[in-house]
Amino acid sequence: MANQYFRFKQFTIIQEKSAMKVGTDGVLLGAWVNCVDAKNVLDIGTGTGLIALMIAQRAKQAQVGAVEIDKDAFIEAELNIKNSPWKDRVSVFNTSFQIFSESSTQKYDLIVSNPPFFTQSKKADTESRTSARHDDTLSVADLFTGVSIILTDDGEFSIIIPSDNHDKFIKEAENVNMFCIKKLWLKPTPNLSPKRVMLAFSRIKSKCHKATMIIEVNGRHQYSDDYIELTKDFYLSF
Repeated sequence: MANQYFRFKQFTIIQEKSAMKVGTDGVLLGAWVNCVDAKNVLDIGTGTGLIALMIAQRAKQAQVGAVEIDKDAFIEAELNIKNSPWKDRVSVFNTSFQIFSESSTQKYDLIVSNPPFFTQSKKADTESRTSARHDDTLSVADLFTGVSIILTDDGEFSIIIPSDNHDKFIKEAENVNMFCIKKLWLKPTPNLSPKRVMLAFSRIKSKCHKATMIIEVNGRHQYSDDYIELTKDFYLSF
């Protein structure tokens, strides 16, 4: 059973009710996205609020919005934001991303998402966990359509997905005239193929910067120097 809270260096995530608990995917994305100059940020499917809070920690100039369709997760995200040092800069909205993107008057120069991506796998035991893990409530096409509406002309959209979904996401991005400009393949260990990939998209087409990161080396919880360097501002153990 997952712990009901997860403590980071500058904030704590309560995760008693949220379907999706703190995991490596969210931490990697929150630490990797380019938020140096971001002023208005949106986290799609925020869950506990993890990525939104990570970006608030990193980008002290940014106003951060977070969208969450699940009521229990929304309540917990609100609590985590209220208890954080950045409660005045982070807001969470309990609605679907489709409705949010169609009604928003705000444009965002950075949009991030650890999206529901299991299109063929077995459904989860609970409805809320299924919604959080599967694309039934937010298809890839709907995701990119909504992003294309509210992303600024020079903004970036970053995601983390299973590596075998890579081609589908690239194609859907191109359908709305967005292009992959950065790609980081994530290998669990040196001898395994990538299981995840992080992608950054822009409306401005340019050469895609590609790299690979290994997460663990020489055994369980023996993290690579690259992984430690990326996440050291957050994990207590680094």
